[in-house]
Amino acid sequence: QVQLVESGGGLVQAGGSLRLSCAASGRLFSSYAMGWFRQAPGKEREFVAAIRRNGGSTYYADSVKGRFTISRDNAKNTGYLQMNSLKPEDTAVYYCAVRSYYSDLTASELYPYWGQGTQVTVSS
Repeated sequence: QVQLVESGGGLVQAGGSLRLSCAASGRLFSSYAMGWFRQAPGKEREFVAAIRRNGGSTYYADSVKGRFTISRDNAKNTGYLQMNSLKPEDTAVYYCAVRSYYSDLTASELYPYWGQGTQVTVSS
């Protein structure tokens, strides 16, 4: 079993930056691939970014590619999502999730472990 806690959300103006953190406990973080997802009010949960266990391969939604960067520090059992050039449409609750097997890292239904989310609000 693994527990995840997101942090780093908040209120930022359009064009600003935030860095989200995902702290893992319970099992070795390096055993899991990690993904970030988000859900805005009245919208479906959508894929944002993912990273493999060794950090060698990353994946991004087209809507954030070039603006967001996913990374991980396995020695600290922590993953990150650096968000730059934020837009109002990025406003959502952001969730960290991990899975032990690699297949389609963009599919939220394949992740068994989730954090409780952190709110990101981008004002215009």
